[in-house]
Amino acid sequence: STFSKAMNRLIFHIDVNSAFLSWEAAERVRRGEPDLRLIPSAIGGDPMQRTGIILAKSIPAKKFGVKTGEPIGSALRKCPQLYIAKPDFSLYILNSEAFMNICREYTPTIEKFSIDECFLDMTGMERVYPNPIATAHEIKDRIKRELGFTVNVGVGNNKFLAKMASDFEKPDKVHTLFSNEIEQKMWGLPVSELFGVGKATAEKLRRHYIMTIGELANSDLDYIRRIIGSKAGIQLHGYANGIDRAPVAPVRDEAKSYSNSTTTSEDVTSMYAARAILLALTDSTSARMRHDGKKTACISVTMRDGTFANKSHQRKLDIPTDVTTEIFAVAAELFEEMWDEETPLRLLGVALTELTDSSNGQLSFFTEQDPKRERDRKVDKTVDYIRTKFGSSAITRGSICGKSDNIGKKHKAQMDSVNHEG
Repeated sequence: STFSKAMNRLIFHIDVNSAFLSWEAAERVRRGEPDLRLIPSAIGGDPMQRTGIILAKSIPAKKFGVKTGEPIGSALRKCPQLYIAKPDFSLYILNSEAFMNICREYTPTIEKFSIDECFLDMTGMERVYPNPIATAHEIKDRIKRELGFTVNVGVGNNKFLAKMASDFEKPDKVHTLFSNEIEQKMWGLPVSELFGVGKATAEKLRRHYIMTIGELANSDLDYIRRIIGSKAGIQLHGYANGIDRAPVAPVRDEAKSYSNSTTTSEDVTSMYAARAILLALTDSTSARMRHDGKKTACISVTMRDGTFANKSHQRKLDIPTDVTTEIFAVAAELFEEMWDEETPLRLLGVALTELTDSSNGQLSFFTEQDPKRERDRKVDKTVDYIRTKFGSSAITRGSICGKSDNIGKKHKAQMDSVNHEG
């Protein structure tokens, strides 16, 4: 086995395959439309005006020579039948959060590296996940099955090795690059494929007859520093030898969206139980958003039924809101449009996007005109204060706890678990 207990760090790198295109394709497949991944297609600016650049492309488009970053006009000359879809960043944020939420189930230490990739520190998780390769496959397969798009998973002893591994053959693959595999798997690659080596650096190294990563690794460090500079030389020479001591460092960026979802341990078969779970999700998500001083102008609800069919509806609001009852009213309507109670419910999620600052908007006018909104806002403020002071389970929305006897023990247990997530 290439994995050994002697290797004291274990890092995963999860990378979505052609993320923007995959996320657009998965959404269209959910609507019963053709899969963009199977035809020459791309995500880009304005296809009618032939302006903008290619942000992502399908594998069939790649075969025509279409490249990420090239002008749309150039791509269309290479492939006149290229189908181009406009970017939808609200969709990308939802998908990014969804796949990272799956990753968070496996380790508390996760670093968002970009919208479509993250690092997981699995060090010390051997008792929970004794076979790291099997766990990497499980994460990859769950993302594909539950969300409809594929990822590559790189497994290594540090962040650099894990990232290099995830860039090996694509798509939908798990690759390892442990310390004892560096010579076999990495040293024979062109030096331009080393993470951190750009075109100019690669050309400088080639001019000094350093063509492969192995040749860089085995060169004298002082010689490399003279060629490409001291700081870059030390880092890239270290990378070529598989050295990277950077920790997986969770960074809490300012939120672009707020979401929460739960996979139920038992099938949910009644609308009342489903609405109660939806309220708990909405409650915790709205509270996090209010804590950060934000309001939402777009509400999305996602569900998966017992046949593993995924559905998602969203609605944009004329006026942004941070009031739980208002958000729940919209979420409940969206959910009832999707679910008829005929098939059991297995997953439910809420996402709040198109955020604005709470200080913005026409709050004073509408507050004066709508006493109910002002009353609901005061209730939210009181609930948030009690939870901050005494814990998230200190108070529960009355429409859940007041009628829980009618729901049944298993659904109350599901809602209790949801209430602790926010």
